[in-house]
Amino acid sequence: MIDFYNVVLRKSADHLVSLCLKNGLVGQGNTPEQSIDKLKQAIESFSEVYESESDVYLSPLSLNELHEFLTLEDAETSDSYELRKVYG
Repeated sequence: MIDFYNVVLRKSADHLVSLCLKNGLVGQGNTPEQSIDKLKQAIESFSEVYESESDVYLSPLSLNELHEFLTLEDAETSDSYELRKVYG
């Protein structure tokens, strides 16, 4: 069975970050291909843990989390810092 994922890519500093909308996992690389390959590795690792552990949950990305991912670059250029939610 082949799984398909919706992925969003964005530039961050000197690299590209890929985000999977189905599960919120990310990958990072110097090219789109490297970023997506890292994301595939993260998805494979997560899938192994998800199948073997009973206390791991899978949830699609919320609109607020997607908005934060897409607008994070603006916050990175600021000298102010804030705590962000981490889901795992």
